[in-house]
Amino acid sequence: MQSTQKEIFYTTTKPYSTLNKLTEKTKNVWFVCHGMGYLSKYFIKYFKNLNTEENYIIAPQAPSLYYQKGFKHVGASWLTKENTLTETENIMSYFDAVLAEEKIPNHINLIVLGYSQGVSVATRYIKNRQLQCAQLVLHSGGIPKELVANDFKHLKAKVSLIYGTEDEYLNEERIAYETSRANELFGKDVNIIAFKGKHVVNVDIINGLV
Repeated sequence: MQSTQKEIFYTTTKPYSTLNKLTEKTKNVWFVCHGMGYLSKYFIKYFKNLNTEENYIIAPQAPSLYYQKGFKHVGASWLTKENTLTETENIMSYFDAVLAEEKIPNHINLIVLGYSQGVSVATRYIKNRQLQCAQLVLHSGGIPKELVANDFKHLKAKVSLIYGTEDEYLNEERIAYETSRANELFGKDVNIIAFKGKHVVNVDIINGLV
């Protein structure tokens, strides 16, 4: 007996979260990709201390939901090693739909932030769609191995690499590697920001980016 794996295309509905309002006073729109285990409605709260008139935050949500330990809380995951190329394109299409729905004016600064696992989808989206943004923030995550410098030749963004010196997922060797990768892909002007702390979202650093 031989099994066959097939694929179909269908339309689905997915949530995302926003914070504040997009108005004529808005200066920055943040497109923020959470880490593994988050839901967008919780992750977006890390951005609540930004100036509410000047900053509008959009937090997409990873498509794969799962119960965390104890089955009390639900988390979400962006990608695994299973069917990665197809799942990546599904996420890219979802991001396209979110940005089309939000209708961000061209004169507003777009800030793309990836935290932890969110770094992988944020960088792939910029590469796959040749997206232009004012800032790209890579916070405590790994840059996908397949990306090369030519993928970002179009990008004219300020790039920041943020990590905690006590991050349980990053040893000295990994930090050196990710720093080297960031310089390789985005040039030597990458802003390296290290803080004393573990694998956490650093709100103070985020607030200081604008």
